[in-house]
Amino acid sequence: MTKKSNICKKCGYVIDDEEMKECPICNNNKFTTFWQGYTIIVNPEKSEVAKILNINHKGKFALRIG
Repeated sequence: MTKKSNICKKCGYVIDDEEMKECPICNNNKFTTFWQGYTIIVNPEKSEVAKILNINHKGKFALRIG
């Protein structure tokens, strides 16, 4: 059985820990499991993708949230 990741509805951060009750990036507590695609941001200051997606933190982010 595969584990579904929780996605923060506000910032799109992918949270693999099902026990987390709050997003570590934006402190939001609303999550979804309906999403498509993701990107991993390693260096948000130099990343063109991070600039386009308006991401200012390292991590794994969903591209489309349902």
